[in-house]
Amino acid sequence: MEKGKIRMSEEHIRQLHSLFSQIEVHLLNDDKPSEYLNAVYNDPMFRQFPFDMLYKLKKTEQSKVHHPEGNVWNHTMLVVDEAAQAKAKSRNPVVFMWAALLHDIGKPGTTRIRKGRITAYDHDKLGAELSVRFLECFTEDRGFIREVSELIRYHMHILYVLKSLPFADLQGLCKNTDIWEVALLGLCDRLGRTNPDRGKIEADIRFFIEKCNVSNKRMDL
Repeated sequence: MEKGKIRMSEEHIRQLHSLFSQIEVHLLNDDKPSEYLNAVYNDPMFRQFPFDMLYKLKKTEQSKVHHPEGNVWNHTMLVVDEAAQAKAKSRNPVVFMWAALLHDIGKPGTTRIRKGRITAYDHDKLGAELSVRFLECFTEDRGFIREVSELIRYHMHILYVLKSLPFADLQGLCKNTDIWEVALLGLCDRLGRTNPDRGKIEADIRFFIEKCNVSNKRMDL
């Protein structure tokens, strides 16, 4: 057994895989996957690795200024519901929906109160790493795992690019992932909160695409 790996019975592994498969079915087929996810949240399996990465989201608070909907779980449920409505625009809906569900799993490990403000610096980087650990438990498809993790790794780049922040890595963004997919995920991420200003959010996404020097003809917001 590899260092850091948890020894599990075959039955336990089967149950974990069954839950993963059921979540994927609902992510891909439900208009509101949040209804199933909220129902399954109290399943004992959700408190065990790797689903505990999602379980911790409900206990992780966010800035009320940017996230009036409350904790990270509440936000994530709104995001997956938005993503469910947008997934037909994605070139790979399975990757897109898992990225939507896992996009903020780095927040429990990075959330701090700094000068009276709740922050989660580098949650995108940690989230990318954790998404790999999560998905490796269920699939050996390295291409799939990489695509999900890279979307998570770069999902904050919309903010970085729009504000011309030094954290922006356009070269890495263009090399490692699909700008269109990042833009689509970013759209859902920003709409996934209480009373979002859709017009402003869509304008921001279009501006992000323009700053990346990509024609926005494909993006039908």
